[in-house]
Amino acid sequence: MIEIVKVQTADLELGMYVSGQDRPWLETPFLLQGFRIEAEEDLRTLRKFCQFVFVDTVKSAKQGYAPPRNVRVQRPRVPKQTLFPTRQLKSYADNSDWTEEFPRAETAVKALSSGIEEIFKQAAGGAALDVVRVKRSVEPMIDSIARNPDACIWLARLKQQGKYTYQHSLGASIWAVALGRQLGLPRSDLRSLAIGGLLFDVGKLRVDPELLNTDRPLTPDELREVRKHVLYGVEMIGETGLMNTDVIAMVTHHHERHNGSGYPRGLSGDSIPIFARIAAIVDCYDAITSHRSYARAISPSTAIKMLYDAKDIDFQAELVEEFIQAVGIYPAGTLVELSSGEVAVVVAEYRTRRLRPRVMVLLDAQKQPLASMRTVDLLHETQDASGQPLDIAQALEPDAYGIDMSGIHL
Repeated sequence: MIEIVKVQTADLELGMYVSGQDRPWLETPFLLQGFRIEAEEDLRTLRKFCQFVFVDTVKSAKQGYAPPRNVRVQRPRVPKQTLFPTRQLKSYADNSDWTEEFPRAETAVKALSSGIEEIFKQAAGGAALDVVRVKRSVEPMIDSIARNPDACIWLARLKQQGKYTYQHSLGASIWAVALGRQLGLPRSDLRSLAIGGLLFDVGKLRVDPELLNTDRPLTPDELREVRKHVLYGVEMIGETGLMNTDVIAMVTHHHERHNGSGYPRGLSGDSIPIFARIAAIVDCYDAITSHRSYARAISPSTAIKMLYDAKDIDFQAELVEEFIQAVGIYPAGTLVELSSGEVAVVVAEYRTRRLRPRVMVLLDAQKQPLASMRTVDLLHETQDASGQPLDIAQALEPDAYGIDMSGIHL
């Protein structure tokens, strides 16, 4: 059984595993909760920003630390169990590394992308949605994310211009499954999230494309017509005979908001089905990190901060925090500028040290393409060639410096 103890930062030691802090993690340099204290620098930073933290004694014990017998055990909020009280949650482990997983993920995502594009085109022409094919198509993607989500997350970041509807559905499906994995949901629920992520915007196939793609403000009548995509989507799902209530909830309620300001019914809080609450987050995140006709894509780190600011306003706080745990501040595929001035793309993250991922350097400090791209593991390479500290200085917007991510081959 996991035991969480409250420890004053003055009493922290190397090897302890910090599972929570006394303040929101965005207010500290440790941008995600859940990390082992591995260096004196970690101790100094924790003592600077926090008075106390919560330590996981089981994970700490694996490194040889044993808490004092008189430490008072406290159990902070554990949202996963409260969010899914009737489900048996599990912990997923990375069972493959990036090099091993990427080709499998690429095959799975390419097949899913072409499949959903064909399914949507048929549906736009009046055919019924082929939900049997949808169910079959998501399985390899779910397998890949269950093994290691980084490769599929990288592929979700590659957006094809002119195919927003298909790419948004694909991205939402990947983000939803990644969040489900973080939450510890069983395979059957990951499948529901994958299918729901693909289909919650399917009703837009019955909306005038000019309204969806316009770069001008919509009139009230036009806005009402666009919002009808929810009703159209429910009708299209109903025509298939699909009975999965979680998928139907995602289609019906993905535009509801935590404070009741959403549509179509103005539901709020726990009255919004849990899978629809997940759909709302992944819908928003994928949209704002994608180029649309009326808005440019923003960087993942900016998007994460927007979601964080919307906690308990638009989205449930616990789910927002779990989503950030799932995808990180710098998810795979994010363009970043290093403190050296070089420009790189995040290849893979470390689950416990999200600020120091593995990156592939694309441009030199003068922002010129390198003759040969090189990989840098920021967890272990902490200095640049001149001996200065090497860190991520900032996340960049997609396509910064004219970089075409689709042209990068690993």
